[in-house]
Amino acid sequence: MSKAFTKEEEGEEEALEQDAPAPPGGRNYITRAGFEALEAELRWLTRVERPRVVETVSWAAGNGDRSENGDYVYGKKRLGEIDRRLRFLMKRLAIAEVVDTTQQKNRDRVFFGATVTYEDARGRERTVTIVGIDEADADHGRVSWISPIARALLKARAGESVELRTPTGIETVEVIAISYGD
Repeated sequence: MSKAFTKEEEGEEEALEQDAPAPPGGRNYITRAGFEALEAELRWLTRVERPRVVETVSWAAGNGDRSENGDYVYGKKRLGEIDRRLRFLMKRLAIAEVVDTTQQKNRDRVFFGATVTYEDARGRERTVTIVGIDEADADHGRVSWISPIARALLKARAGESVELRTPTGIETVEVIAISYGD
């Protein structure tokens, strides 16, 4: 029988989730702002979104045939998505290690929480902030501390060149400026 027609076991369902990878060594470094954002999402899902969907599902369940009731079917699916996200957030917050960048004494080197401006081999300047896995957003210049660019930049000083491993080979980038947003 094709796997497409078999019911997934609970363990398999969780394995299919598209969540952030586990950080090396089990550490989940995160900035204070990132931690607070995850907490706010957890509160919103728990206090607002989940109760609203439960109310909709309860109402839809009272309308008769559930198999052809779109509100009921969609609501049950949405509840599953919310519950998966809640489990994920609780696990991530439980292992989170908030890093206070204001306590960084060695501000002339790149460490977690630093905003770094660098120049690539083609002369293009880019600015990135090194953040936790759960708060990375490349579109806004926020890169995970385990990303290739962050690993290359870590411990570098302004004026130093570092080697960045890319899919096309090794590229040299020069650190132009380092700051910590206090």
